[in-house]
Amino acid sequence: MSEENVIYVGTKEVMNYVLAVTTQFNEGSEEVLLKARGRAINRAVDTAEIVRNRFLTDLDILDITTGTEEFEREEGGTSNVSTITIKLGKSD
Repeated sequence: MSEENVIYVGTKEVMNYVLAVTTQFNEGSEEVLLKARGRAINRAVDTAEIVRNRFLTDLDILDITTGTEEFEREEGGTSNVSTITIKLGKSD
């Protein structure tokens, strides 16, 4: 999987990410990874569901991976932030 097939979900509107995923598949990608952490996780899930239910109905969620990253805080110390990776593609 090349880095160009990875979409990092952040603070933009969900439809921006939906467009990015749709564009990747229209340009011939077999799989796309949606990656998010913290509060952006719900946006990544919304993106995957909107793409699958409204735009590319032949797509499936091939894999979902969750995890935790340790994150340096500005005021010192560390905190943990949850992460998710959603792999979208056509099932065989």
